[in-house]
Amino acid sequence: MKKYIAIVGVLSLLLSFNSCDKVSNPFPPAESSELDSTLYPGAWSDYIANEWPTFGVNTNTNRNVLIEDFTGHKCTYCPAAAVVAHDLHNANPNRVFIATIHAGPTGIGDFQSVTLPDYPTDWTCSEGLEIGNYFGVNDGGFSGNPRGPISRVNYNGTIFQSPTNWTSLVSSVMTTNSLKVDIQSAINYYPSTNGLFLHTEVEKKDPALANDLAMVVYFIEDSIVGDQKMGDNSHNATYVHRDVLRQTIDGKTWGRTLTSDMLQNGKYYVNYSFKIPTQYTDLSNVHLLIYVRDKTTQEIYQVIKQKIQ
Repeated sequence: MKKYIAIVGVLSLLLSFNSCDKVSNPFPPAESSELDSTLYPGAWSDYIANEWPTFGVNTNTNRNVLIEDFTGHKCTYCPAAAVVAHDLHNANPNRVFIATIHAGPTGIGDFQSVTLPDYPTDWTCSEGLEIGNYFGVNDGGFSGNPRGPISRVNYNGTIFQSPTNWTSLVSSVMTTNSLKVDIQSAINYYPSTNGLFLHTEVEKKDPALANDLAMVVYFIEDSIVGDQKMGDNSHNATYVHRDVLRQTIDGKTWGRTLTSDMLQNGKYYVNYSFKIPTQYTDLSNVHLLIYVRDKTTQEIYQVIKQKIQ
């Protein structure tokens, strides 16, 4: 089974097989060594020749927004914040995306800790805890849950913002912040190995960007039922946790730096292989969030969503 999403690319090796208005995602040797070819159920040479995606021109002009909702299952104010984030996504489903991250400013705090019998699930992941720890002491600080960045844009000296500011800040990023970086992606998934290959292209739209950039790929579970303390201090055993960060697909919290060996014809190409953990049996209930961040300012310049099924 294969699934393709159209993106732009450049691959001179396959140019002879493409029409005059199509080019391909390049396959440099440095990239091939980082892919797990055993996740492809066949000869790897066949994947390169026949499965490596061919893409059309990227005509997007919109800057999308990532809300990182830092939360906890024992945080009474957090369900209301989740509603704010979800409403913003519903109002702009193709431009506003959410990563719900169970972490506090010191990683695991009381809000995230497991307490039996009512709160038995550990919703944290190592990458989310690392992000929480970092922002707990950097870039304006992170005072506690619920809080979260809006594309990690720094407002008034602080990246982490109260949910009361999310609506205005999302609007600001979408309407007044120019598109500095654009991303496209394609995915091939093979059920027999539970393996996927993600192919991405990054284009700098703002030539004035001088800082190093990095790409991060979140593996997100759309919704799952679990315990949550509510605003009235009651225990809700059937609360729907949405858009939960489970991990990054390469284990890199801060992503992969875009380097010159990924550059072809003025665009960066980053490719991934990932074996989906066996507990995620409903692949229609998971997706990837792919974003590019500024390694100096932490700002996320663009984010896109990639479905698996």
